[in-house]
Amino acid sequence: MRLRNVKNKEEIMNSSNYLIKDYFDYKGKWSKLFNNSNPIYIEIGMGKGQFIINSALNNPNVNYIGIEKFDSVIVKSLQKVPDGINNLFMIRADALDIDQIFDHEIDKIYLNFSDPWPKNRHHLRRLSSKIFLDKYENIFNGRKNIEMRTDNRDLFQYSLVSFSQHNYIIDDISLDLHTDNMPVVTTEYEDKFSKLEMPIYFVEVSKD
Repeated sequence: MRLRNVKNKEEIMNSSNYLIKDYFDYKGKWSKLFNNSNPIYIEIGMGKGQFIINSALNNPNVNYIGIEKFDSVIVKSLQKVPDGINNLFMIRADALDIDQIFDHEIDKIYLNFSDPWPKNRHHLRRLSSKIFLDKYENIFNGRKNIEMRTDNRDLFQYSLVSFSQHNYIIDDISLDLHTDNMPVVTTEYEDKFSKLEMPIYFVEVSKD
């Protein structure tokens, strides 16, 4: 997700207590930054932050880290974070560096409305491709757990195959999430597509 240039974005990013700039320094030490041993959940490609912020507010005993590649987008998220929240940080990073940022300390990964990269020659850029699933192996702490939501049927089907090839088992699945079970926390995209009565595909997978 890209946005037009945001006014004063550098000032907003530099002054925020929720944006971690030297994130490589915390590899293997994120619990120390949160100052507790609560589980750590990350959202890769958090967009404008609605999901990760509300998740943190609703679950104070879980630590959350939102990851976004584009500074014009992450600024929108930073502007939404309420004062006083202590279980949320954000980083502006490329997902390809994920295994250089975390080291066997993540309990869950959220992939919400990721770029589908529809052309076949780009399939390895998908966040559920072999390249990324191999990287996730090095960041999970014990049991591996991934939740995915998307409006793109082709990406969903591709991801199911990819998860299976990496020995994940399906814990929960829906071909129309908002019809089957309306989630407590939604994303901006999800709200938009739901209003248009478009199906939201959902899967939660895990493995030991």
